[in-house]
Amino acid sequence: MDKNILWKFKWDCGREGYLKGLFIAPKSEVESIVGKEIYFGEALGKHSEIFGELESSDLEQVDASDGLIKELEELFGTTVSGYNPLEYVYEEDEDDEDDE
Repeated sequence: MDKNILWKFKWDCGREGYLKGLFIAPKSEVESIVGKEIYFGEALGKHSEIFGELESSDLEQVDASDGLIKELEELFGTTVSGYNPLEYVYEEDEDDEDDE
């Protein structure tokens, strides 16, 4: 099992604002969603419809001790604050493909 890392997430949504988050995940799990479609819905208000492709520049590793990461995970779970892009990966349903 990979070592957990504390990550900072920041997504510039233009004039709508920013989505930010602090979350815990292994590097391999985070790398697996880079380049994938992320869908946050109306996270910045009605009709905001926030989605796009996650880029590595949207994520930053936070230098934190294993002890701190373990404490944060015990207190908050994997999402410490804000948005965790791992929870918003858009997976296209097989039904969606049949409709085309």
